[in-house]
Amino acid sequence: TDGTASVALAHGADWVVRHHGNKGLAAAFQTGLDACLRLGADIIVHTDADGQYRGADIPRLITPILAGEADLVVGDRQPHNLQHFSAVKRSLQRLGSQIVSRAAGIDVPDAVSGFRAYSREAALRLFVGNPFSYTVETLIQARRRRLTVAFVPIEVNADTRPSRLHRGNWNFVKRQAGIIVRTYATYEPLKTFFYIALPFLLIGLGLLLRIGWLFMVGDLNRGSNVQSLVLGATSLTIGGLIFLFGVLADRVGDNRRLMEEILYRQRAQQIGAGLSPGLDVLTGAMSDGRITHADRMLAR
Repeated sequence: TDGTASVALAHGADWVVRHHGNKGLAAAFQTGLDACLRLGADIIVHTDADGQYRGADIPRLITPILAGEADLVVGDRQPHNLQHFSAVKRSLQRLGSQIVSRAAGIDVPDAVSGFRAYSREAALRLFVGNPFSYTVETLIQARRRRLTVAFVPIEVNADTRPSRLHRGNWNFVKRQAGIIVRTYATYEPLKTFFYIALPFLLIGLGLLLRIGWLFMVGDLNRGSNVQSLVLGATSLTIGGLIFLFGVLADRVGDNRRLMEEILYRQRAQQIGAGLSPGLDVLTGAMSDGRITHADRMLAR
């Protein structure tokens, strides 16, 4: 609605892919990856639209991919040094990156950086499922799919406008936290359910061991221990059921991994096919950058 497609064409873009309606950042990102693959890209560079990233850093960003050292490269803004970030935002960035590091199993200095380069293999392997953002989910996915992730330091420009993705820091943190939990649970269901079940198992086991100890020393009849027995048995049962759900979810995860492999091979086979309905593919051949119905049909 702000004329981005026309401006991009007017300034020399060879291709512009546009949704008919606003489908959000994650959908736009996925559409961009698919379009680049169908156009034959070997390396894809993604940058946010707010102007904070410098195009001059693209050579630095793609160097690890060209050297065969990485499949996904993230531009590290070094958020702890950014003076235009408030102290609260710097702290939240640091905490979020630490949590993503634990979930992904790698050291992540800047989890939500929107300046990234993808090899062809990485672009084929990654698929964003949540409607909000791609940054955290793709990092966790990349490591779970055995892709090599690298980080390179970059410089950024000062903020030119507030983010249009979220309504403040806390809204952003809440939504990203949900993505982290869901993504981690998707790829590590057994661990996730075990962590949830562990407090119930420990409480139940502790109470039942206490009853057993009182029985052994002959003090079981001193006072009423019915509450401890009932609570312990109930807690142990709940913990066991939650762990059982984790085992079942882990088996479901095997099917998911098989489906991901099928999706990967299907996407690889479909490279070169036309783009999905609901998109405008606009060429940069128009001298004045204007978009017409005929241009859309020709591009399709």
